[in-house]
Order: sequence, then C-alpha cells, then structure tokens
Amino acid sequence: MEKTVYRTLEFPDYAMLVGYFVLMLLIGVYFYRHMREMKDYFCGGNAIPWWLSGVSFYMTSFSVAAFVFYPSVCYRHGWVGVTLLWVAVPAALFSALLFSKPWRRARIHSPVEYLETRYGAALRQVFAWQGVPVKIIDDAIKLFATGKFISICVGLDIKWSILGAGGIMLIYTFMGGLWAVAVTDFIQFVVLSVGILVVLPLSINKAGGLTAIFENSPDGFFNLTGGDFGWSYVLPLVVLYSLAWSSINWSLIQKYYCVPKEKDARKVGLLVVALYVIGPPLMFFPAIAAHSFIPDLKDAGDVYPAVCSMLLPAGMLGLAIAAMFAATMSTLSGDYNVCASVLTNDVYKRLIRPKASERELVQIGRLMTLLVGVVALGAAFLMSRGKAEDLFRIMVTLFGVATAPVAVPMLLGLVSRRATSLSAMVGFIAGLSLGLALFFLSYFYKTGIWDIGFMQWKPATEDVVFFGTTWKMEIFMFISTTIVTYVTMIVISLIKPMTKEEEKRSDDFQIRLATPIGQLPGDAVSGQTMMSPFRIVGICTIVIGVMMLALIPWLWGSPAYLWNVALGAVLIAIGLGLMFMSRGAKETA
Repeated sequence: MEKTVYRTLEFPDYAMLVGYFVLMLLIGVYFYRHMREMKDYFCGGNAIPWWLSGVSFYMTSFSVAAFVFYPSVCYRHGWVGVTLLWVAVPAALFSALLFSKPWRRARIHSPVEYLETRYGAALRQVFAWQGVPVKIIDDAIKLFATGKFISICVGLDIKWSILGAGGIMLIYTFMGGLWAVAVTDFIQFVVLSVGILVVLPLSINKAGGLTAIFENSPDGFFNLTGGDFGWSYVLPLVVLYSLAWSSINWSLIQKYYCVPKEKDARKVGLLVVALYVIGPPLMFFPAIAAHSFIPDLKDAGDVYPAVCSMLLPAGMLGLAIAAMFAATMSTLSGDYNVCASVLTNDVYKRLIRPKASERELVQIGRLMTLLVGVVALGAAFLMSRGKAEDLFRIMVTLFGVATAPVAVPMLLGLVSRRATSLSAMVGFIAGLSLGLALFFLSYFYKTGIWDIGFMQWKPATEDVVFFGTTWKMEIFMFISTTIVTYVTMIVISLIKPMTKEEEKRSDDFQIRLATPIGQLPGDAVSGQTMMSPFRIVGICTIVIGVMMLALIPWLWGSPAYLWNVALGAVLIAIGLGLMFMSRGAKETA
C-alpha cells in the first residue's frame, strides 16, 4: 500500500499567505475614513449591493469548522456529509421568502433593535445580553477549529494560528465596518472558490477518476443519509437552520437590512440558495475521493488538510490555507461587527448615551468590535482539545439550547399582531430553562439509562427515546424547546391579552412593516461618495489572479500548472469586467 506523504510549506506558500493577508488589511484601511455614521459602520449606509451582500451571507454562514466536520463525515460515511450542509438550501429559501422583506422594512441598525418597538425595552435588553455571550462562545469554537486546521497544514503552534487568523480579521473589521466585511467576504469567496477548484480535480485524479471512485466506494457511500445522520436527524436540522437564519443568526439577518431595497433583500437570500446548491458537492467531494487514496488516516477530521498537503504543489498549498482562513474570517468578521452593533446601539446608545454623536457612536462601535474580538480570542485559547465531530456537536447543542427560546419570540413579533411582551418573556424563560436543564442533564449524567417511562435517555450513545421514537440529544433538545416556547407564548397571550398601549405599539410596528422602503423619513441610502464596489472588488480580484500567475516558476511541470494559469487568467478577466461595470455604477456607500 502506498504510504501517505504530506508536503510542508515552502516560500511561495508563505508568499501567497502574506499577499492574501496584506490585501485584507488594505481593504480595511481603505474603508476606514468612510465610516462617519453608525449607519455606515453597521449597515453599510443601506447601500451594499445585493450580490455583494448575498456572497457575504454565504461566506458568513459557515466557517473552517465546515472543512473539519463535514469532510470527516464524507470520509467515513460518504455523501451524507454533503446532505448535512444541503440543509442550508431549504433554510435559506425559508428565510428569503418569508423574512427578508420584513427585516429590511424594520429599518434597524441592529437585529434586536426592533424588539423594543414591538415588545418593549425589557425584552430588547434581555436578548441583547443573552445573545452576545452565545455568539462569542460560538466564535471561539470556530477560532479553535481554524487554529487546528492551520496547525496541521503549517506545523505552527495552534495558539499562533488562532492569533494570526483572529488578529488580522479583527483589524480590518475594526477599521472598515460592514463595508470592509462585505468586500473582504467577496474576495475570500474568490479565494475559496479557486482553492476548491484546484483541490477537486487533483483529488479525483489521485483516486483514479470518477468511475474508480464510484466502483471502489463501500455500499451506500452515496446515499443521502446514513449512520447516525438519518432523516430523523436531518429534517429537524432543517428546521433549526431555518429558525436560526431568520432570527438569531444576527450576522445573516444583517445582510438583509444593509441593502438599498426590499427586493434586493430577497435577491440576497435567493443567491445564497443557489450557492448552497452548488457549493457543498464541490467542497466536500475531495474528502469522498480521499477514502480510496488515504486509507490510513487516524482522525477523519484531518482529511481536508491532509488532502491539501498531500496533493497541492508549492504556492497552491498556501492558497488552499488562505481559502480555509477565508471561511472562518468571513464568519467571525460578520459576527464581530453585528455583536458590536448590539452593544453600541442597544446598550451604549439606549442605556448610557442616548444623545451621543454619530462620530462618538462609530468610535464606540470600533471599541466594541475590539472587545468582542479579544474576548473570543481569549476563549479560543482556553480550548485545549477537541475532535472534529465533538466541535460540531457542541455548536449544534449550543444552538439547540438558545435557538428556539429566542427565535420563536423574534419571528412571532414579525408575523403576529397578538403575541404579547409578557408571553415573549415567559416563553423565552420557559424554553431556555428546559434547554439548560436538558443540557446539564446530558453533561453530568454519563452512565446507565435514565428512564421515566415515556422517555429514556442513553448517555453512551447520546440518544433519547421519546414515546418509542429515537432522537439525538441535541435534536431532541431543539424540538422540545421550540414546542415549549411556542405553546407558552400562545397560552400566555390568550390568558393575558394585550393592553391598549401594547396594541398600539404592535399596530404601529405592523404599519411600518407594511410600508415599502422609500416612503418613510430616513429611508434614503447614505450619500457619501466612495469607490464603486464593482471597482474595488474588481481590483482585488485582479490582484488574486496576478498572485496565482506569479506561481508559474514553481509549478512548471506540475499537474496543476495549466489549471493554475487558466484560473489566474479567468480571475484577471473577471476583475477587468467588474472594473468596466463600475463605470455605470452609482458610487455611493
């Protein structure tokens, strides 16, 4: 059997990494001087084009953890790893069709701002203070996964990997706000796409071609579901993603209300649907192919960095690592910006300095961005061990506890006139209490079988048997908290209906949601002049193409030579096209 050989980084790899990071920082520097109002820093002046916001949504919706967990499932179980990310397709469609327009018409600067208008000040503060720590913990897990990935590829200590990725991303987000986040997300999408398009054909060729992959794979390897991930796991995961992407995933909601028009908000969601249909098979097929040419892999979570370091020539490995950096940097930059918006708009401006100037709010926004980023880095440093699927299950469990108690009141507030502020608060407390009780039960109860008749819990397998139906613990947790939160809100709303004041507040908010963008004061986009997004994205795309062509001396004679030249030329052509399109674009931000 052929011994698996991994390559270490060389000079062109480091050059690609340095060039990529310098480009990201320059984007932040460029947008620094244009952040004059809170609306610019956290909403992009409501002037970010739908195509730019859509790509930013896509890049923000997953991190390098996706290149740890999903490939590990693909390596062991096959196509089911793709299915688990395809749950994003119905989730994005649900979010786009039902909630993109209401979020744009809410006319907000942060995701929880509307809660005071709809329910009252108390719920706004509760959700703000609850949401920020959850996002920081989630970001710390993603930073840790990034550090693990980079340390495998580069051989660098995991702490330095975490500091490098987190620090650079924090700097450009700190400087350029949402505009810098959106533009860097697009460039990271370009880098990620190029990295995937290089690894994919090389892995298929290494496995002997598509025919050999299909013929040599185990039975059922290309089934949509399998193993621990049957339809009873996948379908509730669709519901979880749908609720999260429409309500509690702040950085994704932000992509709906930063665009100029409500029809642009729907285009954002539909573009995400298209990207998720195409993306997962291309991203994770190399892990499926690796099943035949890396049979000796001890930790399946290492399969993607193993494939990259095994197959990619000098320079290309650096590009692939940059692509993995891009996946997490996009997610974290969006999270940091939107968490800072909540701390600035919903805490500082609302409770401390209601009359703060716009310049002061931008400065506070930058300080809050720095605070969120530093705390997330510190939490990531404290995570000293963890396996691929363990990290994924932690994230799913975390969302299982927090998603429903927050999502149900937020979404009912957008679509229902009768949900009361008391019902929202009691529903949140009831759902969260149940979720935390189940979480701590699963954490402390590790052996035996817990049986109360209609429900049995098996800690060894993390299965819950409820009235004869078996569920994974994190999925059962999500379903139960969703039902409890929703039922509690309905019951409380019926027992204690709205007061006259609450009815007026709810009606006023519904009138706002029924009023198209452009018909209320403050609906106009920012009029500040800056470089067209087409032009700056075009320039950055050309730079990436030139960096790829600069690798030619090191790739001569390599199987990736012609592919690299073709991709580099295509990127330059696309960049020139974008710059040409900028002539007719309105240069506003």
